[in-house]
Amino acid sequence: MPFRPFTSVHYITLAVGFAITALVILCAKRSEKNERFATAILAFLNLSAYPFALFAWHNHPRALDNVLPLHLCDLAAIVAGFALFTRKPFLLTLTYFWGLAATLQALLTPAITIGPPSLPFIHFFVQHFAIVAAALYIPLVLKWRPEAPWWKSPLKVFGISVAYQGVALLVNMALKTNFAFASRPPDNPSLIDHLGPWPVYLFAMQGLAFVLFILLALPFKTGRPEP
Repeated sequence: MPFRPFTSVHYITLAVGFAITALVILCAKRSEKNERFATAILAFLNLSAYPFALFAWHNHPRALDNVLPLHLCDLAAIVAGFALFTRKPFLLTLTYFWGLAATLQALLTPAITIGPPSLPFIHFFVQHFAIVAAALYIPLVLKWRPEAPWWKSPLKVFGISVAYQGVALLVNMALKTNFAFASRPPDNPSLIDHLGPWPVYLFAMQGLAFVLFILLALPFKTGRPEP
């Protein structure tokens, strides 16, 4: 059946996903054993997102957009998986900012038209919730903090995000794809619909991303930075 955002199916899926995310974080904080198990599960879900995508779409019409892992959330899943395994500060930083500024928005306005119980639907929400869960898990359980001064990390991630959008636009021109929605808005209603026509919305997206990155860094303004 087709999927439409802002319906009961969407709201129930969000409620279940956020409830599971909260449960994972709360359980992980109870003991080191729980933390190791939760970390491994989240890392596995993120790193297996791309193979799962190939399997999920194999019986459905698919374009290169569904085959190549070049959407921001595809890259965020890979980054999150390795961040949880390696604890590299740079990867943890990317996961936090991309997960809460971009992937969370993708959950609220999903760019998918196939509904449950299809595998593409399951894959979409499992992948995106795994990223958001990792982004919350990193500061709440692993006690990650952005580097000092507090504004340095969001500026770095913003620069990387601008570069990614530029590369995505070039790839789209070459392959007729729509990675990062840099060539046209998604089919489903989204925030992009309110940011103006192309290419104006590209600059508006980056402006919004900059604001969100700064806001996400503010809670750590007076905290002790990660060495």
